[in-house]
Amino acid sequence: MAEAGKHDAYFTAAISRHIWNSKYRHREADGDRDADIEASWRRVARALAAVEPADRAGWEQRFFDILKDFRFLPGGRIQAGAGTGHRVTLFNCFVMGTIEDSMDGIFDGLKEGAITLQQGGGVGYDFSTLRPAGTPARRVGSVASGPVSFMRIWDSMCATLLSTGARRGAMMATLRCDHPDIEAFIEAKRDAHALRHFNLSVLVSDAFMEALRADADWPLVFPERDLDQAPAGAVGETVMRVWSGETRPVSCRVIRTVRARELWDRIMRATYDYAEPGVLFIDRINRLNNLYYREHISATNPCGEIPLPPYGACDLGSINLTRFVRRPFAADAEFDFDGIERVTRVAARMLDNVIDASRFPLEAQAAQARGSRRVGLGVTGLADALILLGIPYGDPAAPAFAARVMSAICHAAYRASIELASEKGSFPFFERDAFLAAPFVAALPEDIRAGIRAHGIRNSHLTAIAPTGTISLLANNVSSGIEPVFDFDYKRRVLELDGSYTEYSLRDHAYALWSERHPRAAPPPDTFVDARRLPPRAHIDMQAAIQPYVDNAISKTVNIPQDYDFAAFREVYRYAYDRGLKGCTTFRPNPVTGAILSAEGEGFDKGSHCCDLEREAD
Repeated sequence: MAEAGKHDAYFTAAISRHIWNSKYRHREADGDRDADIEASWRRVARALAAVEPADRAGWEQRFFDILKDFRFLPGGRIQAGAGTGHRVTLFNCFVMGTIEDSMDGIFDGLKEGAITLQQGGGVGYDFSTLRPAGTPARRVGSVASGPVSFMRIWDSMCATLLSTGARRGAMMATLRCDHPDIEAFIEAKRDAHALRHFNLSVLVSDAFMEALRADADWPLVFPERDLDQAPAGAVGETVMRVWSGETRPVSCRVIRTVRARELWDRIMRATYDYAEPGVLFIDRINRLNNLYYREHISATNPCGEIPLPPYGACDLGSINLTRFVRRPFAADAEFDFDGIERVTRVAARMLDNVIDASRFPLEAQAAQARGSRRVGLGVTGLADALILLGIPYGDPAAPAFAARVMSAICHAAYRASIELASEKGSFPFFERDAFLAAPFVAALPEDIRAGIRAHGIRNSHLTAIAPTGTISLLANNVSSGIEPVFDFDYKRRVLELDGSYTEYSLRDHAYALWSERHPRAAPPPDTFVDARRLPPRAHIDMQAAIQPYVDNAISKTVNIPQDYDFAAFREVYRYAYDRGLKGCTTFRPNPVTGAILSAEGEGFDKGSHCCDLEREAD
C-alpha cells in the first residue's frame, strides 16, 4: 500500500482508507495519480464541472465543497471513473434491452450484457419474453428450454468476466408472476451454487394480489403470437395482458392455472428459506412512473432502487446525513435542514452533469439516459443520524424525521432541476401536460408544479435510495442507506489489491463517536438500536414514510430473525403492499446463502451474494 497522504485525517476507520485505495483511487500502471482523498474529490469535481458551459472553476469548487468530508457521496462508478480517462461508464447500473425470443435475440442480449458488465455497469433483465420450457418450436424441430436455462448462460458469462479481473458482476433477473415458468424461477436458487451472480425478483401485479385476497385461481399465460404451438395440455382460453416489451395488451394463451395462494406461498417459502426471490409490485411502479406516458417498465437495476425501461441507466448519489447533525448526543441536538437543501441543489446539478461526462457501453443506453436525464439522489447514514439526534430507529419519531428529511431533499432537487431547465433546457422526453399529470408530480407543492409548467424540468426523475454499502464504508462506516445499524462492532473480510483477503474489525460511526466521547461510560443509551432488535414492520414503516418523496424506488432489506414464524413472515409482504411500497426484499439467515453480515461468533458463515463488497452496485 502507498504511503498515507497528508489528508488521511479524513479517515477514522482503517477499512475506509482501504476502500478508497482499492476501489476509488485513480492509479495507472506507472503509479498512483490521486495522492490522497482530497485529490480524488478534486478529480471528480473537475471532471464534472468540465461539461459546464461557463464558470467551470466556480462549479468545480462548489462540487468539491460538497464532496469534502464525505458530505455528498456520488455513486461508486463516478468516484472511480470521473476524470481518469479510462474507457468506463460513470453509471452504476443499467436495465438491458428486451430479449427477443430467438437464438439471435438471446445471444445479442448476452453480448450487450457482457459489454456493459466489462465496462463497470451492473445489469438488469426481464426474462419474461422467453417461451416457457417444453413449448414446441416447429420451425427448428425442438422445444424451448425456458428462461431459467438461459439465465444460467448469463450467470456463467458474468463469472467468466469476474475471473478476468472485471470490477463487478451484479445482475438482476425478473419474471412475471403469470409466466408459465414462474415456479422454476422461484426455486432457481435453492441450490447454493446456482445463479450466484443474479438477484431475482418476481413481477407481482395488482391482479395477482386481488386473486390472492380472493383465494382465486391464477392463469399462467404467454403471448399467443409467440407460440408456434401451445404445449401439450394447454388450456384453450386466451386473455389480454400488457406483456413485457409491449405498451398495449396482447392476446395471451392460458397454459395452465394455479391457485394464487399456492403460488404466493411458494414465493414466501423460497425467500424465507434462502432470501430470494424479492417482490416488485410492478403495476404500482408503472402507475407512479413520471414517464408513464412513454415507458413500460418490467425490470430494475440489481439492487432495485431504479426501475428502468429497456436500456435505462441509473446515475446515483447519496447525501451523508450524519454530516448535518449539530451537537450530536446533546439534549439540544438538531438537524441542519437549510444545509441539506443547499447541498441537494448542488448535488442535483452534479449528477445531471454525469450524464454529459459519461461514456456508455452501448449507444442505446446513451440515447435513453440523455432523453430522460434520470438521476437518483438519496441519503445514507440515516440510522446513525437518528442515534446522534437521540431518536431510536423503531420509535414513531424515526420515520417522521426521515420523511421530513426526504421531503426537503425531494423538493429542493425538483426546484434545482427547474432552474437547470431554465438554464440548459428540459429533458428531451419532456411533455409538459403529461408529465404534470403523473401522480408523483401531481402531489408536489404548487410552486414546483407552477415552475414546471412555466420553465419545464431538466430531469424526469430525481430521487432514489440506494444501498450504499461500499460508499458508506468509505465515509468512515456510517450506516448504509436507510437501513438500521446491523451491529455496532463486527468483522468483515474484504478483498485486497493483490487478491488476498484481510479481515477488518469495524465499528459503527455513531458508536465510535460515542465511545470516543465516553471512554469509561456505561453501555450506550437505548437509542443505539441494531437491526436484530427491530420487528419487520418497523423496516417497512420506515420505507413507507419516505416512499412519497422518492420518484424512483428504494433499496431496503427487511431483516428477519432466524427463528421468525413463517406464518407471520408471509404477512410481511402483504403489509408492504398495503403500505404502498414498490417492492419488498427480506433477508433471514439461512444455510443456503448464509448471513451477508454476521456478528463475530454467531450466525452462519458469510455466503457469496451478488451485491457483496466485491461486486455490489455502488
